[in-house]
Amino acid sequence: MAALRDLQTGCPWDKEQSFSTIAPYTIEEAYEVADAIARADFTALPDELGDLLFQVVYHARMAEEAGHFGFAEVAKTIADKMVRRHPHVFGAAAVRSATEQSAAWEAQKTVERAARDETGTLAGVPVGLPALTRAAKLTSRAARVGFDWPDAAAVLAKLDEEVAELRAELPEARPERLADEVGDLLFVMANLARKLDLDPEACLRQANLKFQRRFNRMEHSAVSTGTMLAEMPLEEMEAIWQTIKHNKELGT
Repeated sequence: MAALRDLQTGCPWDKEQSFSTIAPYTIEEAYEVADAIARADFTALPDELGDLLFQVVYHARMAEEAGHFGFAEVAKTIADKMVRRHPHVFGAAAVRSATEQSAAWEAQKTVERAARDETGTLAGVPVGLPALTRAAKLTSRAARVGFDWPDAAAVLAKLDEEVAELRAELPEARPERLADEVGDLLFVMANLARKLDLDPEACLRQANLKFQRRFNRMEHSAVSTGTMLAEMPLEEMEAIWQTIKHNKELGT
């Protein structure tokens, strides 16, 4: 990394990069790791993990150039944090159950946020998280102080309310109002997933994959008859879609 960033002999592209320009690649590489894990592709996983590690090295090198910290400090910081957050492993604390440990972990994180002057129930939830994940984390934090729906049924009632509000905005079709109402709808959906102990981001990823599978099968079905989807009326495409969906439910 130092050679790539060398001002005299380094790579022109790498020399021009900054924390802000590299951050999107860091997020992308993390998703590629998650994708390889989801596909159980353990041939690709070492390569994807290497790409993610390279992102850490990249940021650490830029920080070192600026006189902030280096890779060794990054490794030491996470090692110290793991020791601090696991006193039942590295210290004299009693062994906890997974549930007790999760509570202790969150308590320790609260102490650490306070030490960084991050006060408030919602402090420290990264803005850069995927929006659905951040919605679930924000409401999970709020739930710790009792600001929460009693159960999933109550969230569904709120969902009906938000759908009605969106429907009411459709005639005027003001973009800013529609965006606000759609945002409220998605926020409630993230809450619903949380109340059902589901990861909303994972739910949506699965829905995306399901749509992709079914659409690809629909496209192949059309091609097998010598027709392109774009040439089909919507009613015919819908009929093929429903057949594919029905056959999937039957396990065919």
